[in-house]
Amino acid sequence: MENKEIIQIARAKAETWLGEAYDRETREEARRMMDAADSTELVDAFYNDLEFGTGGLRGIMGVGTNRMNRYTVGAATQGFANYINRMFPEGEKAVCIGHDCRHHSREYAETTAAIFSANGITAYLFDSLRPTPEMSFAIRELGCKGGVIITASHNPKEYNGYKAYWDDGSQLVPPHDKNVIDEVKRVRVEDIRFAAVPERIKTLGEDFDRKYLDRVKTLSLSPEVIQRQHDLKIVFTPLHGTTYKLVPDSLRNWGFTNVTTVPEQMVTDGDFPTVASANPEEPAAFKLALDKARAIDADLAMACDPDGDRLGVAVKDDRGEWTLLNGNQTNIIFTWYIIKRRRELGLLRGNEYTGKTIVTSELIKDIAEKNGIPCYDVYTGFKWIADMIRKHGAEGYIGAGEESFGFMPGSFTRDKDAVSSTSLMAEIAAWGKDQGKGLFDILKDIYAEYGFSQEKMVYIVRKGLTGAEEIKEMMNQFRHQTPERINGSRIVVKKDYAVLKEMNLATGETKDMDFPTTSDVLQFFLEDGCKISVRPSGTEPKIKFYFEARAEMHSPADFHRAQEEAMQKIEGMMKDLNIK
Repeated sequence: MENKEIIQIARAKAETWLGEAYDRETREEARRMMDAADSTELVDAFYNDLEFGTGGLRGIMGVGTNRMNRYTVGAATQGFANYINRMFPEGEKAVCIGHDCRHHSREYAETTAAIFSANGITAYLFDSLRPTPEMSFAIRELGCKGGVIITASHNPKEYNGYKAYWDDGSQLVPPHDKNVIDEVKRVRVEDIRFAAVPERIKTLGEDFDRKYLDRVKTLSLSPEVIQRQHDLKIVFTPLHGTTYKLVPDSLRNWGFTNVTTVPEQMVTDGDFPTVASANPEEPAAFKLALDKARAIDADLAMACDPDGDRLGVAVKDDRGEWTLLNGNQTNIIFTWYIIKRRRELGLLRGNEYTGKTIVTSELIKDIAEKNGIPCYDVYTGFKWIADMIRKHGAEGYIGAGEESFGFMPGSFTRDKDAVSSTSLMAEIAAWGKDQGKGLFDILKDIYAEYGFSQEKMVYIVRKGLTGAEEIKEMMNQFRHQTPERINGSRIVVKKDYAVLKEMNLATGETKDMDFPTTSDVLQFFLEDGCKISVRPSGTEPKIKFYFEARAEMHSPADFHRAQEEAMQKIEGMMKDLNIK
């Protein structure tokens, strides 16, 4: 399509935003973009529509069809309200609404509450910013039919988002996700009921926080250890986000008395002024926390992302240097500890199970299954862990996670829960200290018992239309021209989630995989225990590669040798796949 035609389309769509259905400020901003000599901003704002996808909305804030604003949020809410009313035609209905610290988040949350109320649905709105997992908990606790959290998680400050949840507290899964999308697509601006019905908007405050925190405390497996190690030196940062209050409160509720926060990052601020990226997966985000940890000789440092669902953990390694654990390692520690303590306390009943996403370390499955506990694989995203609970029941659930720094230790939420996870990780650190061990020592003990695992995720960026075609072709080559060996090791099993087939390449046997839907993901399991997962990103012009390499480790003293051996395998796999 010619650039001139693109500009004409954007201009025609912007023209509709000059009508009386839009407020004066919006009309003026649309007019300014239309009158500008350079049409770049106009095209960016209006050429595309910000689509309500299976996870909701996410985009840059501003005026336009391709932006987060009260009208795109309004259309999403009106469509969601229409669907709830269609699915639950009888009786009273309610939803829960929360938001993070980002610019306009409160405005979008209040707009969302107003529209639900105008559609005959009671809206429980938190009095100020709250973590995503508390909103998920509230849906279940209050018997709501759905919920919304206004957040863009750890995206750059220019972004905001809208995530929709169903009546069990999880993000939408089929068929509800597609059905809500269809409803949203039918909404015109004239259909949006912005006028609030005040008596249908209820406020949730600190009293509800206490309910949530008391439920979080039920996850504690070693309260007597915390009594002995209550002065464990913990450094915590919310990275300017929603956990600034609830995580310290939760740690105190569990019995910890020596929690040090990072003052500059305890300020809730949508500009995230002290970090380039408010993402606990990024080592740079930990700088101020680690400066504080070194200054007080802390035992543990932790950080949450702005909406409080992801947890990053930093510990001292065996050389006395602070290191950031990756998401696989935190999940390994959580899984091992929960199973170990439940067994010691006689709490295993025989119906327990755990889970992980398909790109997360296979070592978690080894730990669970060697203890007689099933570990189910699910797609990336905690809505699929919630779906796992739907299938297998909440009674036996003992925790599940994903490699991207998410873990959900309790079934009372149905999304990753950094508030619960910080308290549980602090307990594990206290339990270790009670035995003269740090968290890094515990991790090495786990590796020595179950085998060493090293993970690495890399991606290749291919922008534009040609980039999308390149990524598609790369997936086709891996799918249809699968190499016999990678890094000298034979591929023994290939899993293709696009057709839900598992193929044993040695025997030629093929069997069906049990997943709720298809996904463009390929996995190769090598004879030497390595695993490679390949998938296009759903939100960015990237193809992602997840490598996992295994190595023997007979004692904690073997850690560095095993790590070096595993990294050499990963480098060899990357070289064979021509990834730099």
